Amino acid sequence: MSGELAQFLLSGLTVGSIYALVALGFAIIYNASHVINFAQGEFVMIGGMATVSLLGAGLPLALAAALAVALAALIGLALARFAVQPARGASVVTLIIITIGAAILLRGLAALVWDKRIHALPAFSGDAPIAVAGATLAPQSLWVIGVTALIVCALWAFFNRTLNGKAILAVSHNRLAAQLMGISVRRVLLVSFALSAALGALAGILVAPITFTSWDVGVMLGLKGFAAAILGGMGSGPGAVLGGLVLGLLESLGAGYLSSAYKDAIAFIVMLAVLMLMPGGLLGARAAERV
Repeated sequence: MSGELAQFLLSGLTVGSIYALVALGFAIIYNASHVINFAQGEFVMIGGMATVSLLGAGLPLALAAALAVALAALIGLALARFAVQPARGASVVTLIIITIGAAILLRGLAALVWDKRIHALPAFSGDAPIAVAGATLAPQSLWVIGVTALIVCALWAFFNRTLNGKAILAVSHNRLAAQLMGISVRRVLLVSFALSAALGALAGILVAPITFTSWDVGVMLGLKGFAAAILGGMGSGPGAVLGGLVLGLLESLGAGYLSSAYKDAIAFIVMLAVLMLMPGGLLGARAAERV
């Protein structure tokens, strides 16, 4: 393998891991409520910006990051409780418009609470590059890939080993049957939004030392996470991870071998192609039944 190809692959895995976390947020909420939450990208922004702010206030990085994730989870709960739940009987289009409106509101509030400048977090463990197969890898990339892998394992355990996780799965399979078994759909919705928001915030914290963060950074990351969720199969957890990684690799290889001008367009070209040729995504409709 040439050093150039290795560099593109490592870069693709890094950015693909971020897309995977954002796509997982889409999948979790879609499974629990069949709502496509277009405010998911704003939680990425909140995670990064809140951590920068708390770090500037003198808190240690680990504590600042934990508080930022908690803040995002609380905002996710508020979004579910005060915006999505009251409109549960509305059409899908109405619910999508509500989440788009919430995204615009969160961006506006972020510009007021913080500012419109670009900020960066310090790398978690230094900036000295690591040589891998003829390529160089920033230590922060290892954090991104490693933490994403841990989160995927933790989510598998949550959905298969805990009552809350099994309740979300039950609602995703059959809402009426879950209600008849005593599962609170309202509680499942709240847990799903909080968990999804926390995942988005974590993605924003992990990527901030690499790509920086700002009040509007969530727009593009949210759209690419949505494209990754579509690519893997909307509602499929494994599909979200696979879609994120594949999209990251395609984007990196396309920018490297074609032109960086096409970097942002690749995600949307892939999404349109999947919707036209393979609507079920890479893992198909059957896999999309589970988180």
